[in-house]
Amino acid sequence: MIMSDRLQILVNEEEAQLFRRCARSSGETLSQWARQAMRLYLERQRARTRTQKLQTLERALRCSYPTADIDPMLAEIEAGRDLR
Repeated sequence: MIMSDRLQILVNEEEAQLFRRCARSSGETLSQWARQAMRLYLERQRARTRTQKLQTLERALRCSYPTADIDPMLAEIEAGRDLR
């Protein structure tokens, strides 16, 4: 059996009327419309997050950052701490 939670959201009257009109125009109840709108928002957020991560990775790969094996890099970091 699937359990449900009630979610109560307070909106002003203008928003409530707009939301009801949107639900009516799509042939849905307000609850159905709201659930669908929230799911769509989540999907867009996830897609944007993936897209942003890929764009960041692509930008980083175009750069020529200095690299080294981990042991020499850690040794340089430790040596730099002794300079203070």
